Amino acid sequence: MSDRLAEFTAFRQRMNERILAQDNQVVRRFFALDTQTYKPGALDVKTKEMLGLVASLVLRCDDCISYHVAQCVQAGVDEDEFFEVFGVGLVVGGSIVIPHLRRAVDFLDQSLAARDGSEAAED
Repeated sequence: MSDRLAEFTAFRQRMNERILAQDNQVVRRFFALDTQTYKPGALDVKTKEMLGLVASLVLRCDDCISYHVAQCVQAGVDEDEFFEVFGVGLVVGGSIVIPHLRRAVDFLDQSLAARDGSEAAED
């Protein structure tokens, strides 16, 4: 796993545990709602994660972009699908999305390399 991917994953997990350890029902319910939103329903997980990635690009949230890139990789989104998703985000969000698109592609490359490395280790 790349350093950036490992650091992002560890930080996210550590901070989620810290946040959810507080006795705050608003925060806990929002986190639960987010989790429920991405479960399969009329739309499958892959489609929902691609929608989350487009929204994250348009909102220009690098943490959200990284999270949804990783989730999309896990859901089986291939490179052609990623670049179509990136195209939708770029058209909807405009040229201001370009720096976030660069970071998204870099994170995608690292995520795919980490996945391919772990798959090769399993063989």
